[in-house]
Amino acid sequence: MDIKVGKAAIEEASKKLSNWGRWGKDDHVGTLNHVEPGHIVAARELIKKGKSFALGIPLDADGPQRGLYGGRFNPIHQMLATGTDAVAGNQDWNKIRYADDTLNLCVQGATHWDALGHIFYEEQTYNGHDARLIDSRGLSVLGIEHSRNKMVGRGVLLDIARFRGVSSLKDGEGISNDELDACAKAQGVEIGKGDFVIIRTGHMERCLDEGDWGGYAGGDAPGVKFENCYWCQEKEIAAICSDTWGVEVRPNETTEANQPWHWVVIPAMGLCMGEIFFLKELAEDCANDGVYEFFFCGPPLIITGGTGSPINPQAIK
Repeated sequence: MDIKVGKAAIEEASKKLSNWGRWGKDDHVGTLNHVEPGHIVAARELIKKGKSFALGIPLDADGPQRGLYGGRFNPIHQMLATGTDAVAGNQDWNKIRYADDTLNLCVQGATHWDALGHIFYEEQTYNGHDARLIDSRGLSVLGIEHSRNKMVGRGVLLDIARFRGVSSLKDGEGISNDELDACAKAQGVEIGKGDFVIIRTGHMERCLDEGDWGGYAGGDAPGVKFENCYWCQEKEIAAICSDTWGVEVRPNETTEANQPWHWVVIPAMGLCMGEIFFLKELAEDCANDGVYEFFFCGPPLIITGGTGSPINPQAIK
């Protein structure tokens, strides 16, 4: 598609691709409505070998957050009770010896889903809700808790890096709709309604190999082009996920908006989005057996009014 990306293109796409009211005025899950019971039943048939691949990264201080965006930080893990406490006798008053801990994190600091109330278009959210309904108490609409039983179905990996014959796409390299289709064809898969589409660029693996996250979280990155919003709507996918921080290409294709693709896919389309997925092991197995589809399961934590949720999604083959 030949699109001059800017605010005019964002406005046009938002109108053409809007799913407001498509599933009713009280809809809080958007494109997850594409997943029907029959899709889930069919997805179970994709489990042939009983091999499970964890697609989440560790929740620890070595994560990708480097303060480049929105004050996000890596998870802070602290102990409340330890074995040293127990041996010292400090717990004997309670007549039990134990370990306990706490975790302080940003819901979008590691592998996660974005809730549909995460991005606004001007003063509105998905399905026409007033952005002021999202305040210091959390999301009174479109919170991640509404997706608690929706994140399951057929998963498809589109390994763009391997399709190009490279270990990783370069920062700033965009992925077109035609390339997504060509990759799917080369892998012998078709993208269908209700699919969880996972795109591998190799960006995360490059950072892990180099031992330096650098600008991974908020800096330049490979990713889908703005035109991808039309592809996602046409395919009627449930969700799109990536091994990058923000799915779309950075630097963005315009200076008129930050993350222009986000402006359309979340507030207009209600598209479910997963970011910071670890795909190395899954991609290697898919390449070895030539099977790029699998049973996918990645439920969010039930964070009432949350703008997202950390996850450890599973691909099962």
